[in-house]
Amino acid sequence: MRLLIDIGHPGHVHLFRPFAQIMQKKGHEIFFTCREKEFEVELLREAGFKYKSFGKKYKSLLGKIFGLLKFDLMELSSALRFKPDIFLSHGSPYAAHVAWLTRKPHISLEDTGNWEQMRLYLPFTKFVLTPDVLNENLGKKQIRYKGYHELAYLHPNHFKPENTGYEILGLREKEPYVILRFVSWDATHDLGQKGFSFVEKLEIVNYLKKDYKVFISSEGKLPRDLAVYGLKIHPGQIHEVLANASFCVSEGATMASEAGVLGTPALYVNSLARTYNEDQGKFGLVFNFKNGKGVLDKIKELCNDNDLKKKTLLSKEKMLSEKIDVTAFLVWFIENYPESPQIIKQDPLFKNRFI
Repeated sequence: MRLLIDIGHPGHVHLFRPFAQIMQKKGHEIFFTCREKEFEVELLREAGFKYKSFGKKYKSLLGKIFGLLKFDLMELSSALRFKPDIFLSHGSPYAAHVAWLTRKPHISLEDTGNWEQMRLYLPFTKFVLTPDVLNENLGKKQIRYKGYHELAYLHPNHFKPENTGYEILGLREKEPYVILRFVSWDATHDLGQKGFSFVEKLEIVNYLKKDYKVFISSEGKLPRDLAVYGLKIHPGQIHEVLANASFCVSEGATMASEAGVLGTPALYVNSLARTYNEDQGKFGLVFNFKNGKGVLDKIKELCNDNDLKKKTLLSKEKMLSEKIDVTAFLVWFIENYPESPQIIKQDPLFKNRFI
């Protein structure tokens, strides 16, 4: 089988990496296409995947409209060369459009429910695999499973922290540190949304730096007052670093969820709610905030909890007992396509076997 996987965000490389590696070992051909937002190419290269980069993404609305046509054509060119049997993506309109043009199925993973993106790819997509906590009803194409995207690559079946976070950051073992994640707010789903003000960022850093080493992961360039805290690691090391952190404070939903799945308590601060972060909140893994109000008070509460990490790791095990190995499910679904959707329709509980 020949599979073309389109990447729109660094997190999508993580999402599909274990799946692609397993499928390659089984003899399937995998080819990636991507646009460059942060470090997609570095992650693809590090994993040893064959890929084609279409260059930088566009940030302006006019640029995004132009990019839709440009990247569709580039995706079509790649597909005509590679000749895939199935297209895969996390909600990529380019993969969906070209799959439809070439009369091949496009299977999408979706966990955000952004209609401004979904309406671009959903009409051209055969099936959409979503966490069962996603509120959106996508009709007959939707197949729900018990899990999060982050469990596709951070489930214990695919990732076991080696306790190297301290070494990567140049710290003494057990030296406490926190990870902050700030987003650039230029994605289509970020329009009209907000997280921290600059003053709130400074207040949080100034409070934390008294007792913790502070590291900031940022999509955009950090202002001068915060640049000294910039996280300077290889992008492939971020999960080791998250696993050893005391906690994580993130405007980005993905990193907050990654931290929670790893058993590191996280605060998600964004006016755009994500149901998977809210679901992790039920386990005490992620604390959700619409804006910066009350975040510093919650941070102080976490800092004063000497058993915080121990309790969060127990909560992680509870969460894992109720979720599936998303990659194992995806491997089965693709290898058994087109029969797999019918099997699930006949036996909806079949999906729960992938533990």
